[in-house]
Amino acid sequence: MLVSDVMTWDAECTDPDISVQEAAAMMKTLNVGMLPVCVENRLIGVLTDRDITVRAIAEGLDPAAVKVREVMTANVVACRKDQDIHEVARLMQDEQIRRVLVLDRDKRLLGIVSLGDLAAYSGDTHLVGKVLQCLSEPAKPVT
Repeated sequence: MLVSDVMTWDAECTDPDISVQEAAAMMKTLNVGMLPVCVENRLIGVLTDRDITVRAIAEGLDPAAVKVREVMTANVVACRKDQDIHEVARLMQDEQIRRVLVLDRDKRLLGIVSLGDLAAYSGDTHLVGKVLQCLSEPAKPVT
């Protein structure tokens, strides 16, 4: 089974120059914990609820003043729509992440594949269980 068989197409992007507060409101409206950050539909990073908490709020930054580009995660794990879901599951395990962005060959965002997508559409409970087990392992603290 390929990523294109299970992924969520047409994910909403946010602009890197809007405020973190505006992006958080967008996340609330969309009911998501992560937004791809794009310029002209080309991925430049992601903003997660954790980025907002750890890189903005915990640092005492004003969410109404700080821009998304200042706190986003620039190093993004991505895949292609024609990859096998087992490869993407391995990426999720290795990186301890629940979502992987799906890009075309020009790094334009096509969508997102999540652990939930794998669970709902792959029918492979063993695969999903392995990924979830790796995600549940404690991450190493940042020093």
